[in-house]
Amino acid sequence: QVQLVESGGGLVQAGGSLRLSCAASGRFFSGMGWFRRAPGKDSEFVTAIDRSGSSTYYTDSVKGRFTISRDNAKNTVYLQMNSLKPEDTAVYYCAVVRLSLPALGVILKDSNNYDAWGQGTQVTVSS
Repeated sequence: QVQLVESGGGLVQAGGSLRLSCAASGRFFSGMGWFRRAPGKDSEFVTAIDRSGSSTYYTDSVKGRFTISRDNAKNTVYLQMNSLKPEDTAVYYCAVVRLSLPALGVILKDSNNYDAWGQGTQVTVSS
């Protein structure tokens, strides 16, 4: 049974930083991603990474501020968030891509291609 456990969310002032972690267990993991859902809005792709960590993808609004990384020995993916803005306020979810799919950018950016999700962690950025 796949289990994803996020941690690291919290309340931070604008311009501050947070580091989210997602510990995965239960099977082999290929591509992994982070999505977020802000109040009253649809879920949004944030960033994703392939198995090796050599390919990463970001939505335009977080490029240059967020960094995704992974430690395969620990089955953990990280999201370092710097220069946070109030518009980054959301519940952040990590997820793993279906094993039958290649970890390509077009695949990783589509939430429909993920088959296991964490419970979410709240990130609140005050102005």
